[in-house]
Amino acid sequence: MAKRWYVVHTYSGYENKVRADLEHRIETFGLADTIVDIKIPVEQLTEIKEGGKRETKESKVFPGYVLVRMEMNDQAWSVVRNTPGVTGFVGINNKPSPLSRAEFDKIMHRNSVSAGSVPKRTATELEIGQSVKVTSGPFADFDGTISEIAADTGKAKVMLSVFGRETAVEIPIGQLATIQ
Repeated sequence: MAKRWYVVHTYSGYENKVRADLEHRIETFGLADTIVDIKIPVEQLTEIKEGGKRETKESKVFPGYVLVRMEMNDQAWSVVRNTPGVTGFVGINNKPSPLSRAEFDKIMHRNSVSAGSVPKRTATELEIGQSVKVTSGPFADFDGTISEIAADTGKAKVMLSVFGRETAVEIPIGQLATIQ
């Protein structure tokens, strides 16, 4: 029988514990040939704090879910299902549904990045409509209002008054500070 990827629902925040417990249970029950891989989809999240300070951390893409590659049989199902922290398999009518290869690749972000790397994303505490001051660069000391945020590029579109006219300018998030 073929080994397929299944989605296992866990208590949120227990994904790493479930993986460790499941790996231990696989070894204990001798199922290394039946349950062959466990993945927790993650991405690198770069947060840009006020003043341009960047902080990178790993973030779970789907909190509360773990992917398990296994050959579905009664014993393997029971071992996974009865692992502490697991609430069940994702499926229809209490029957686990395997992921297609395209679904697995999409979840693991393989379409947009090279295999083996962790996707990167930028987050910021800035919001659309917020008043900001440009702290450096060619528009230093200008005040404006955020009209767009492109977290993936780390830039924001800010409406600045240049020569008495509202002008949209794309500025790196690190060059912006909020005005209280």
